[in-house]
Amino acid sequence: MNVNRRQFLQTAAGLAATACGAETAAPRPAKIIDTHAHFYDPTRPQGVPWPPKDDALLYHTTLPKTYRALPVPQRVDGVVVVEASTWVEDNQWILDMAAHDPFIVGLVGNLPLGTPECAGCLKRFAANPVFCGVRVRDGSFEQLLGERAFINDLRDTAERGLSFDVHFPLSWVAPSVRLAQLVPNLRLIVNHAAGADVTGKEPRAEWQRLMEKLAAHPQVFMKVSGLVEGTKRRHGDAPTDVDFYRPVLDVLWKLFGADRLVYASNWPVSGYNAPLGRVQQIAMSYFAEKGQAALDKVFWKNSQAAYRLKL
Repeated sequence: MNVNRRQFLQTAAGLAATACGAETAAPRPAKIIDTHAHFYDPTRPQGVPWPPKDDALLYHTTLPKTYRALPVPQRVDGVVVVEASTWVEDNQWILDMAAHDPFIVGLVGNLPLGTPECAGCLKRFAANPVFCGVRVRDGSFEQLLGERAFINDLRDTAERGLSFDVHFPLSWVAPSVRLAQLVPNLRLIVNHAAGADVTGKEPRAEWQRLMEKLAAHPQVFMKVSGLVEGTKRRHGDAPTDVDFYRPVLDVLWKLFGADRLVYASNWPVSGYNAPLGRVQQIAMSYFAEKGQAALDKVFWKNSQAAYRLKL
């Protein structure tokens, strides 16, 4: 064998190996937007209303730099903060942080919907392009939907181009079907897979029926989050195998498809059940099977449709 032939065969072998590797390598999204994270600082002079002081996992300073320092399969490009504080000015605290840190691409604010002061709050915060939606967690959602002032505030929310995050317990998710009918131009983003029980087996029929009702409304999006929480493993030991989560994910994929599922971590709350890297890897492994287009939609493009983010 002369030198030229040897070089030719070595080059051919290298190209074949590269091609083989390209075929077997799992696809990755072009970018990642985590649409559900919480930032807060208990060391502020006024403290925080949440989390409680006796929560050993959560009660410590939790900021963008804290998130970015955690090991993950792929770097996250931005987060949507979902405000867990009931203090109105904490919405401004997050927006001030976002003004100096572009890692925060959106804020779902916690505002007093249904109260006389809410209209002013919506006008004030909607003027900031980072403010993309609202969420509430207190009270009975069924009762709130019967109050004219609450519905009027949600109509104002929709008219301003903002969205509404639906709290994940079934007592909140089930009435949201009615909300989708009452305010059809309001984009609804259901949190944490609607509280699905994740057991490795077929999910409960009640949950599946509710998912069918929600998916019938095209303005309803579903967050691919809450999966490790649904295992009820509270020592960071939620399973790593994507097949354990597949029965729930298959239902969501069948009903909401590639265009209405959005990736989210629910960090740091998800830390009870699994590290952030595992949360990301479970979702990435599942949607990588669906192809590059679906992977990009779930991990970042759908966040633009749901929250009208300026990415």
